[in-house]
Amino acid sequence: MARELVVSIDAMGGDAGPGIVISALQRVAQRHPDTKFLLAGDEAVLSALLAKAPRLKDRVILRHAPDRVAMEDKPSHVLRRGRETSMWRAIEAVKNGEAQVAVSAGNTGALMGLSMFQLGIIDGISRPAIAAIWPTLRGQTVVLDCGANVSATVEQLVDFAVMGEAFAHAIFGLEKPSVGLLNVGTEEQKGNDEVRGAAEKLRAAAGAGLAMAFHGFIEGNDIAEGTVDVVVTDGFTGNIALKTAEGTAKLVGQFLRRSLKRSLLGQIGAFIASGALGVLHRRLDPRAANGGIFLGLKGVVVKSHGGTDAIGFASAVDMAISVVRADINSRIVAERARLTALVPA
Repeated sequence: MARELVVSIDAMGGDAGPGIVISALQRVAQRHPDTKFLLAGDEAVLSALLAKAPRLKDRVILRHAPDRVAMEDKPSHVLRRGRETSMWRAIEAVKNGEAQVAVSAGNTGALMGLSMFQLGIIDGISRPAIAAIWPTLRGQTVVLDCGANVSATVEQLVDFAVMGEAFAHAIFGLEKPSVGLLNVGTEEQKGNDEVRGAAEKLRAAAGAGLAMAFHGFIEGNDIAEGTVDVVVTDGFTGNIALKTAEGTAKLVGQFLRRSLKRSLLGQIGAFIASGALGVLHRRLDPRAANGGIFLGLKGVVVKSHGGTDAIGFASAVDMAISVVRADINSRIVAERARLTALVPA
């Protein structure tokens, strides 16, 4: 039987507040009976909500935090004055060994800043990155960075590739994940100096025996195609691509619903095809893949979308549990050391 796992939750983060957190944890509790939850937040508010959540009885540890991080708070401000916030306390529980992973739907910049400050960065990794799972025509793809770093150097892009490979290996069970660098074209001369430099280094490392299949450059349409298992880019580009994909999925869903409701024949067709439409809805639903993991930290932190509901937040907690069980950090450390040995700086 798997050992008991404790997930630390920033219960006051996000747009919807602690109500959706408690609803989400009731779902997670059913799927993961060997998991407990440490909730950081206003104890009076959380106690009242937990009184109406019988599934969480004896599964929750409360950690009082009188303050919360607002979405508009600057990371520097939170670092100086945020010790009494639910976000700080949630990460602190991982730092102190009381929990194995922290989950928050709060301010992304503040969450990354506090995580780096309290947990530190894995030796040999230049910068952490946010990794997200995207649905594709061939299954699923890992994309990083999705917003932690506005720009990226050659070294950082190489680190993102190593971390993404470890993530794909652990979560998807792939022995040698394929990795591609997002670029404006697939020709070797395309792209800026950083992208071309990272490609040169990754090509050399893969040829020398690194545990990844380096595909080379890919373009934006290759993400949805599932051309590679891991897509590597800077946080500026990755975040825009992520938000564009989410918006496009909602647009397609809205167009489809309006088209089917436009006529009686369309409504009859929708009824007949309800099963297939249900499958399509689930594939396009961003809540199913909600949650970006901060890779590269000496500890595990997962960021949920701030505006998600209970279903989406539960998906983020599910991802957090999977990442801890897979022990991704051990593979990151090993592969980064191998890359350094194969292709010295």
